[in-house]
Amino acid sequence: MQELIEHVRTIANDIHKGLPIRECQQCWAEADLCECGTQSLLDGIMSGHDYLNDALDIQYIVTGQGEYIGARILVAFGGPNIWVNTHTGIVEGYWGGDYTTNAFLNDPMDVDGACRELWNCQTSALFMGDK
Repeated sequence: MQELIEHVRTIANDIHKGLPIRECQQCWAEADLCECGTQSLLDGIMSGHDYLNDALDIQYIVTGQGEYIGARILVAFGGPNIWVNTHTGIVEGYWGGDYTTNAFLNDPMDVDGACRELWNCQTSALFMGDK
């Protein structure tokens, strides 16, 4: 149980503080992926879209009219299962019969905003006839 608590706490802290990233000011690649050779690095916070690149699943929480409210993002699976809930501001962890949560009060990466954008893109595509 203690391992689950620590894992959930770490993810909640990552969301609350934002994950640091170093990017090249010339090509905007992450520092370790930069090939332009300028060595002009900028310290910043990972974007919500970049955070979602590693998401295993996203469940959208919407109104009956399809308006976005929040999302549950699966960030770990198979022991433990961990979800980030942007609507409640809670990271939920499950492992066997154990369950724990940890709140986050800030979202400097704007993970919720990135989920909102993805939802709006998906619904726009549906209404335009694309699938």
